[in-house]
Amino acid sequence: MSESHQQPALARCPGCEEPPASGDLYCGACGYDLSAVPARPDDRPTLAITVPPAAPPAPAPSSAVPPTAPHAPDAPTPPAPAVQWPAASETDSSDVPVPVHRATDLPGTDSGGKPLPASPPVRHDDRAVVGGPAGTEPAAGTAGTIEPPDSSGDFALAAPDPRTAEPTPTPAAGTKVCVACRSGRVDPDGYCENCGHAQPRERDHMEQELGSVAAVSDRGLRHHRNEDSFAVSSTALPDGSPAVVAIVCDGVSSASRPDEASAAAAKAANEALLESLPLGTHPQQAMHEAIVAASEAVNALAQDPPGSAEHDAQRHQNAPACTLVGAIMAGGLLVVGWVGDSRVYWVPDDRTGPPARLTEDDSWAAQMVAAGLMNEAEAYADERAHAITGWLGADSYELEPHTASFKPDRPGLVVVCTDGLWNYAESAEEMAAAVPPEAHRRPLHGAQVLVGHALDGGGHDNVTVALLPFAVEPQGAGSACTTV
Repeated sequence: MSESHQQPALARCPGCEEPPASGDLYCGACGYDLSAVPARPDDRPTLAITVPPAAPPAPAPSSAVPPTAPHAPDAPTPPAPAVQWPAASETDSSDVPVPVHRATDLPGTDSGGKPLPASPPVRHDDRAVVGGPAGTEPAAGTAGTIEPPDSSGDFALAAPDPRTAEPTPTPAAGTKVCVACRSGRVDPDGYCENCGHAQPRERDHMEQELGSVAAVSDRGLRHHRNEDSFAVSSTALPDGSPAVVAIVCDGVSSASRPDEASAAAAKAANEALLESLPLGTHPQQAMHEAIVAASEAVNALAQDPPGSAEHDAQRHQNAPACTLVGAIMAGGLLVVGWVGDSRVYWVPDDRTGPPARLTEDDSWAAQMVAAGLMNEAEAYADERAHAITGWLGADSYELEPHTASFKPDRPGLVVVCTDGLWNYAESAEEMAAAVPPEAHRRPLHGAQVLVGHALDGGGHDNVTVALLPFAVEPQGAGSACTTV
């Protein structure tokens, strides 16, 4: 190291391109004698190709080396020096040769010091990396260029030839494409035939906003599918005044095809209301008829298909089933109807006023409280609390639709939801606290926030909520409530 100041400073080893440590006489990576550095040519090489040889090659005869190829001075068994190609004749504004040549365009030697085979120039899109070990020449009849090594000393792989790459098949019209690999076809079961990725179902998350009413439904964090469904719509009464409708249904998970049951019930109830309200049917009577229509639609799902086996007599014991809750705003009235344990809450815009729950559950806990056998806290703490006693389905007991009408004297928000939400905001006060203050102006945003509240709480069930802002005239007179 005491002699290191006598040697010219080298940025990289000529043999392997590794930067030597200060004062080294030999390269620590390849053993190159750094004291035997050849003099640099006057010009700058267009492309330097360096490959660490596996073993010191035998010196090539001087006649076999083109006169333009530079040679390293004699040294005790040094590795093959770096090959430097002659510079191009063109130069840029900095007098640096323009790199317009390829290795096969100019004479020179390969990494073993042998003459390059004569071959025609290779197109850029035909490039190939020599596959043999370092120090070997290309196979006979094979044309290709050697890419410069990267910082690790390995050759960089050439880009695939776009002419030979297998094109990605274009899916047929109407075929669903995988959201993961973007190329595979989705089979009827919802899985990609290419990568096997399960596809999100259309009902996993649904949102709809229609004028002043909005609804959001989400699968939740624990269920493998969304068994809730909803319908929101608006129509006009015979006098031209608007009527707004929201229907929310919750499939009974222990029954067969609960997702189909909830979808059929929501669709049938909504269609019945859109048919009867414009004809002048009282909203409370229209709600009762809509629940009956929903029940018939769910019952129809349990009917045996044509040609079914007669021995399938037990099929009705697990018939499709769901609960239903709905609300109508029409003519200054708020009408609610339900079967099951989905609920309707009233949250006044002025939060100083009291919120209220407008429905009573068809559940074991509600029956215990109504019979005076338990208080509400005891009943809902019981493991049987959420066992429902009323539902829509072919195997339900006698259908008993509940309806109630209200005439609010102040503006507020109607919250129509499944137990996937109210399990995390059970009391009216808890629900009012979860509703964002601006929900009456931004119902869709408010519904999204409430679904997020349930997911943050654990999301153990499907979550569905519809919000209907209720506006009243300033001179509204009192409030009234009748139940049936």
